[in-house]
Amino acid sequence: MPIYEYECTKCHSQIEALQNFSDKPLAKCEHCSGKLQKLISHSAFHLKGSGWYVTDYAGEPGKSSNSSEKKAETSKKETKKTEKKADKASE
Repeated sequence: MPIYEYECTKCHSQIEALQNFSDKPLAKCEHCSGKLQKLISHSAFHLKGSGWYVTDYAGEPGKSSNSSEKKAETSKKETKKTEKKADKASE
């Protein structure tokens, strides 16, 4: 259940209320019976770990994040060079 914050328009006191999504918003201040206004607050949601934009896609344009494919291509080229050198040495 989310916690909602309210502020009284009359006495400016702030309260927090644990409510279901289906509950009606609070309307009256418990201190002075003034009108309550729902506040918008910052969430505590924080993304961590790999797989997000900053770690995977924020690099320079044109550079791919598929480093394993690049490594495979490089190792294939190195293998071909080694084979050519071995063929020349046997001649």
